[in-house]
Amino acid sequence: MSPEYEAGFDVSGRLLAEERSGDNAPPLSVSELSALLKRTVEDRFGHVRIRGEISGFKRAASGHLYLCLKDDSAVIDGVMWKGGAARLPFAPQDGVEVVATGKLTTYPGRSKYQIVIDRMELAGEGALMALLEKLKQKLAGEGLFESTRKRRLPFMPRVIGVVTSPTGAVIRDILHRLEDRCPTQVLLWPVLVQGQGAAEQIARAVRGFSAMQPGGPLPRPDLVIVARGGGSIEDLWSFNEEIVVRAVAECSIPIISAVGHETDTTLCDYAADMRAPTPTAAAEMAVPVRAELMAMLTEQGLRMERAVRRGASQARERLDMQARLMPTPDTLLAPQRQRLDQLSDGLAGGLRHRLADARAHLGQAGGALRPALLQHYVSRAKERVDRLRLRPEALARAYRDRATAFDRVSRLFASVNPDLPLERGFARVMAGDRLVKSVAEARGAGVVSLHFRDGAVDAAIDGPASDGSASAAPLEKPSAQAISTPSRAPRKPREPHRDGQQDLFS
Repeated sequence: MSPEYEAGFDVSGRLLAEERSGDNAPPLSVSELSALLKRTVEDRFGHVRIRGEISGFKRAASGHLYLCLKDDSAVIDGVMWKGGAARLPFAPQDGVEVVATGKLTTYPGRSKYQIVIDRMELAGEGALMALLEKLKQKLAGEGLFESTRKRRLPFMPRVIGVVTSPTGAVIRDILHRLEDRCPTQVLLWPVLVQGQGAAEQIARAVRGFSAMQPGGPLPRPDLVIVARGGGSIEDLWSFNEEIVVRAVAECSIPIISAVGHETDTTLCDYAADMRAPTPTAAAEMAVPVRAELMAMLTEQGLRMERAVRRGASQARERLDMQARLMPTPDTLLAPQRQRLDQLSDGLAGGLRHRLADARAHLGQAGGALRPALLQHYVSRAKERVDRLRLRPEALARAYRDRATAFDRVSRLFASVNPDLPLERGFARVMAGDRLVKSVAEARGAGVVSLHFRDGAVDAAIDGPASDGSASAAPLEKPSAQAISTPSRAPRKPREPHRDGQQDLFS
């Protein structure tokens, strides 16, 4: 063994680590050292309070909160487990100064130390107001406080829903004021108005009233009042929570916010349709005064009665004035009466004159009726009847004339019969239902039908003959209309008439 080692000096540059006698610092593993550090830190800093500004805030899906607390020159990591996060009275945000209470520990996986937060509070009223202002700007940017979203309150609500504590003085003040002004049915939704879980209960109550349907087991409110008595900003903080503000803004029923006293203002007041300085004032806004309504109705009834009476009186006066200006019935009927008297006096004389004229006319007509004249008229009529009698010789002559005309027409029809030349040995060439009149038409058709006296055969056009005309050859397979018997030989021409002209009807 070398002298240097025996003297207790380490020699640099050794390759292997060796145990040395008298060495009281054996080598530790990383895990062992991390465990020693963790115990040391937790024992020494088992309970600490740290003031700092939140930075890098993040809420994990498991419900745990991760953040950093920082000041001007240092940063420390922090974690808050799900149970403590559920008890927080406010929503942590970046930039908010808080006081965190917990214990320090280490995270061996990253060789970092951190604080496990059990409780977290805002660092003074200034931090609370900063958080409030930041939340107010956020919600205002979304339009939740716009005046265009405000709705008019119903004039006479039949049912009023109240969201407040059932044991406080607020509900008694509201019921007492409603009883004095105008008794109305009230539905109370009991909630906590401060402390842990108050914001969630208030939001659930507002949404519950909004979700009620008409005709259900409970009547749907026409108006909702969210009320609480006065207190500090910490006491009223539940009405500044985002969940409450959004529930009030989304409610389908008009809402009056009556939180705190006149000087107290919460974000719930901005989102509601109407803000009341006190819960008692909210009850006064909700309903009119019944006595005033009755007095107003009485006054309106009296005014209506006076108006009806005044209208009837004025109409009666106008009618009397018009009646005085109108003529009397005697004045209106006097000319007609005189005319009637004149006509009555002339009626008897007119009848006598008319009767005399009729008698004179009858006498003249009776004098003109003589038997000789009538007999003359009868004889002339008999002569006309005799002249109109039918004679057989005239009918026979007319019949012969018509028969002669019919015979001429029959001979003319027979002369133009197209089948008559076929009896003399001629044939008619047809292409379908069309008559072939030229060689060109025959060539164009290709297949033609030759009609004879006793039938028809089909023929194909072969081509031009030596003289330029088309030649036809019978088809190998005759059509259904072709007749197998050959046509008879043409007749010998008849001898001409003595005048040198052949008979057309032979």
